[in-house]
Amino acid sequence: QVQLVESGGGLVQAGGSLRLSCAASGLTTFRGYVMGWFRQAPGKERESVAAISWSGGTTGYADSVKGRFTISRNNAQNTVYLQMNSLKPEDTAVYYCAASPAIAAKPHEYSYWGQGTQVTVSS
Repeated sequence: QVQLVESGGGLVQAGGSLRLSCAASGLTTFRGYVMGWFRQAPGKERESVAAISWSGGTTGYADSVKGRFTISRNNAQNTVYLQMNSLKPEDTAVYYCAASPAIAAKPHEYSYWGQGTQVTVSS
């Protein structure tokens, strides 16, 4: 059974930082999956935040987070991270990690999802 478990969310003031983690279990081989972070704010559609390739050599970011967020992965520990700096109130959302066995960008292209972790940025 595949499980993705996010952690690290919380309440932070604008300009602050948080580091999200996503621990994966049950995948055939973690390094065989593209990993992504998504977020969903109340009343809005789920949107892609960042993604990272199987080896970690290629990353991609939404324009809204470029230069502030960094995605990384540790294949030995089956974990993907999202370092979030210079947080803004508009970053407030539930953040989800997801796994795909192929190159993926849209939410429906990902096979497995975590339960999400709340990030709240106060002004």
